[in-house]
Amino acid sequence: MSSSLERLLWTVVLAGAGMGTAAAQSTAYPGIGRDTTSKEVAAWNIDVRPDFQGLPKGSGSVSQGQDVWESHCASCHGVFGESNEVFSPLIGGVTAEDVKTGHVARLNDRSFPGRTTFMKVATVSTIWDYVNRAMPWNAPKSLNTDEVYSVVAYLLNMSGIVPDDFVLSDTTIAQAQARMPNRNGMTTDHGLWPGKGMGNGGKPDVKAVACMKDCLAEPKVASFLPDHARNNNGNLAQQQRLVGPQRGVDTSRPAGSDVVAAATAAAAAPQPAAGDGQSAQVQALLQKYACAACHGVDRKIVGPAFKDVAAKYRDRADVQTYLAGKIRSGGQGLWGSIPMPPQTLPDADLQLIAKWLAAGASK
Repeated sequence: MSSSLERLLWTVVLAGAGMGTAAAQSTAYPGIGRDTTSKEVAAWNIDVRPDFQGLPKGSGSVSQGQDVWESHCASCHGVFGESNEVFSPLIGGVTAEDVKTGHVARLNDRSFPGRTTFMKVATVSTIWDYVNRAMPWNAPKSLNTDEVYSVVAYLLNMSGIVPDDFVLSDTTIAQAQARMPNRNGMTTDHGLWPGKGMGNGGKPDVKAVACMKDCLAEPKVASFLPDHARNNNGNLAQQQRLVGPQRGVDTSRPAGSDVVAAATAAAAAPQPAAGDGQSAQVQALLQKYACAACHGVDRKIVGPAFKDVAAKYRDRADVQTYLAGKIRSGGQGLWGSIPMPPQTLPDADLQLIAKWLAAGASK
């Protein structure tokens, strides 16, 4: 290890231990750097360990968590944590027996391909820590402590881990941990921890020896849906369920045609006059109102690309008025099953965004 890297690591260790950095500073560069303040360390040191060290005081009920979920989480993660078509499902795949045993049986069931978060995660602290530091996606760390407790309580309730009247707090979180479905499914027998105090004695498996037995057979396509039969029972995309990870496909046209059609429409979309400065102003508004968190200009993120929206409605005589109304009211179904919540932005900004979309959504 280089001396500079070693000094850096000792700086982090000493700062985390509240010892300051003076002992770790290099004498080769006098006057550079300063001791880390306790306030700075506290702001950085927000992780929560499986033994709940670092967990702040607070509480939140399941019912309070439902309100937080519907306002901040459901648009990306689904009404019931099924995650729609974007993110991996959070909820599902666990049973009451799993809660009793601490092992999720379906993780060993090859006929059940789904792998939800609560099937895999072993510690409730992992859920709390991640929600606290990274959610919501477009505004990380914007939830206060009690909101984090409440939304985690709601997730635990949807997974059948805690009852409807449960209040999650720094004093009751151990009760939830004792009922985590896969709490006994985690192992440290991997040798990836330094020293010989954990797992297999500090001997990681680096040989990568393939067993080459009991391998799954290569899958073979036994049938397919011919073009002439695609729409015999109606368009499956319009018959899809509002909840659940499985989605219907558009059977009203041959497979792949929607991609070609979207590309053709985008290429044919009219381009706005250059040099008017409108695009830069709109780009700032898209960032200000977090539109860019779910929509790219020329690529789909959670919602459709702005250019695809512009191409779809370019032939409407009232395109700007129509798009302004859709932004204001929100909706679901025209671009898939993920809902867009109503947007509350000033009318002047709304009309500017709608005008930009109507003109082709240029960068």
